[in-house]
Amino acid sequence: MIESVGATRRELLLFIAAIGAVGLLAAALALHMVMETGGTNSFALVAESFLKGQPFVERCFDGDCARRGGHLYVVFPPLPGVVAMPLVAAFGVEARGFTVIGLLALALSLLLWNRIFARAGVGRDSRIWLLIAIACASPLFYVAFRSDKIWFFAQVLAFPLVTLALHEAQARRCVTAGLAIGLAFLCRQMSIFYAPIVLAMLFRPGEPFFAVTRERLTWTLRIALPVLAALAAYFAYNIWRFGNPLDTGYNDIAFEPGMLLERVTQYGLWNRAYLVFNAFYLFLQGFHADFTGPGLIRLGGMDSAGTGILAASPWLLFLVFTPKRGLHALGLGLIVGLSAVLLFYHSNGFSQYNTQRYILDWLPVALLMLAAVFREGALQPDARLIFKVLVLWGVLLNVATVGVLALTHAA
Repeated sequence: MIESVGATRRELLLFIAAIGAVGLLAAALALHMVMETGGTNSFALVAESFLKGQPFVERCFDGDCARRGGHLYVVFPPLPGVVAMPLVAAFGVEARGFTVIGLLALALSLLLWNRIFARAGVGRDSRIWLLIAIACASPLFYVAFRSDKIWFFAQVLAFPLVTLALHEAQARRCVTAGLAIGLAFLCRQMSIFYAPIVLAMLFRPGEPFFAVTRERLTWTLRIALPVLAALAAYFAYNIWRFGNPLDTGYNDIAFEPGMLLERVTQYGLWNRAYLVFNAFYLFLQGFHADFTGPGLIRLGGMDSAGTGILAASPWLLFLVFTPKRGLHALGLGLIVGLSAVLLFYHSNGFSQYNTQRYILDWLPVALLMLAAVFREGALQPDARLIFKVLVLWGVLLNVATVGVLALTHAA
């Protein structure tokens, strides 16, 4: 009895601390939304180009535009530009409001994950802490916070669309699940690899995982058609821009002077030379504030290459408790595959601070796996308490990050 009361008191204190920290982050998000200046997100320029009926942009707000044939092109998939069209049509390319869209995408993600967790049998207390982890102790917080920039805006839109695909698959709605994957792909190309996950979610317990049946072929067709339609739209977009369905323009990015330009000039977009750097920053690099000035006592900023997931989001370690099932093995394969491929990419998500934002590509399937871990009665109370401590740690690191960035004007 006494031990139970003590555990309850600790959980209450953890919850109060978490709510306080979440409140600070919510205030930071609100302040950033109010202070958004506009003229910083190149998807506004994409929206303008669509409104003018041309594939190129008039200028570039960042360093990731391609130069070809005397024109500038934003190389990323087109859907975020479509989303921005009403904003740009009303207020022009200097429009503010991208952070508002980012926050709405964050809210939609949380709403959908609450439903997914509830359907999976996750209790209310665990759902609350999982939602805190998603919103405030994962890369989703920072991409929502910086959705006024092109890279983060694309990811903050892709995440709820992938989540919607999982939500619809859980409800056995194949066509809308496939449509959500297709739309997510038009924000972030890696999203297309969720198609097998969505299909596997439809398999009934006890059935052979690799069996081929008429019903499964029907599901596959219903998922594949909207995904193929999205692929066709992307190929048509590339033909419109560059005359080749497989030409995305990435090889012609006009990088600004700095680390990325030096890397690409010497090694190209993909090279094993990036492996050690990317691996350290993905897993091992800790929270790192820079100190400058005489005696190195003045707070100068933070490492813009980010913080490893074991430091920034240690609650993901609970994936080791995932039950051994076909769907979860497929999810693990997706996590390992996407992570391994991006270890050879010239950028690890730079710029970022207390996060590795590329893990958003596989975070939805990781959360789906965690839903099985946190089913009612699946974990001992002590394990759930440890999870809450790890989530709180991640939230507090984000609070510290926002504080450092505010003091050093580096956000």
